[in-house]
Formats: sequence, structure tokens, C-alpha cells
Amino acid sequence: MTRLDELIVAIDQGLRTLLAPARTTRPLPGKNLAEAEMTEDEKRQAVALMRVNHSGEVCAQALYQGQALTARRPELQETLKEAAREETEHLNWCESRITELGGRKSLLNPAWYAGSLALGALAGALGDKWNLGFLAETERQVVRHLDGHLLRLPVQDAKSRAVVGQMKEDEARHAATAQEYGGAELPPPVRLAMKLSARVMTGTAYWV
Repeated sequence: MTRLDELIVAIDQGLRTLLAPARTTRPLPGKNLAEAEMTEDEKRQAVALMRVNHSGEVCAQALYQGQALTARRPELQETLKEAAREETEHLNWCESRITELGGRKSLLNPAWYAGSLALGALAGALGDKWNLGFLAETERQVVRHLDGHLLRLPVQDAKSRAVVGQMKEDEARHAATAQEYGGAELPPPVRLAMKLSARVMTGTAYWV
């Protein structure tokens, strides 16, 4: 495909991410588990955390699309697209869990998507080793973020915990793959900036 074709595909993917129900080829983790008894406060906490996770997956979709647009090597483009497909499954799982809990998705998802797409394209434009390094660091930070959610989710909410646990495994694998492909270690100021920007997104999506 030409760059224009790839851009059109990226726009189409963005619209699908934001407006259409995500699809999954793997079953929803914890699908066969019974719904736990929770207080209203516990349910609100679970909904808010799963909303944050859903927004994080919207960002991941955009990051991977942006990175694939500007990646040099065809095999790296395919790796990024494969990771994006897996993140689509995560979108489905988070959305399904939010619906089961009677919650809603973040109203700011279009803004998260647009900003992440631009950031991903910039990372890809810097060269493949930095593109991969950005991917690896992003996923490492996501794994730590999911660890925190496993601590904050109600203990009895096994269904949400199953979703988050499987997502954590997938993200750790993405980070390892990026490292194997030659991802460079990002400078500490860049890692800190990524951490702070992620904190803004997660803190806002928790409420909005």
C-alpha cells in the first residue's frame, strides 16, 4: 500500500475504535465466573478502573497505528499491527466488563486517540530502534499500571481481575517482543514524561 492508503486505513481504524464495538477472537477472560456481590462503592471503583483500562487500550490502538505508519521495516510494521489487533481484543474485554457493571466509557476517548496517534507517529519517525524502545517502555509502564489495578480492584470481583490479569500477560509479551527486535533504552527524561502523561490520562479517565 502507498502511504496515502495506509493513512486512510489508519483513519478507518480510528473510527472503528471510537465508534464501533470492538471484536475479539479469544473468549472474554472470566466469562464463566459468577458475578460477585459488591457494595455500590466497590462497584463504582471497579467501573472506574475498567474505564481507565478501556481508555488505555484506545490509546494503545492509536499508538500502534501511528507507529506502524512511520515504521521503516515491513516486519516491524506487521509486528505493530499484530499488537494492535491484540489490543482490540482488550478493548472488547474492557467494554464488555464495563457494560456488565452498568458503567460507561470515558467521554474523552477521541482526545486520547488523537494525541496518542500523533505521539506514535512521532516515535516511528525517529527510527525503528527508538520506535521499538518507545513500545517496550510503554508496555512496561502499562504492566505496572495493571499491577496497581489488581491491588485496587475489589477482591471478590474475579471477573474484572481475570480480564486485567490476561491483559497484563499480553502487554508483558509485547514489551519482550519489542526488546527482542532491538528496541533502544529510552533516556530517563523521556520515560518520566511518558509516566506523567499517562498519569494525567488515567487520573482524568477515572472520573470522566
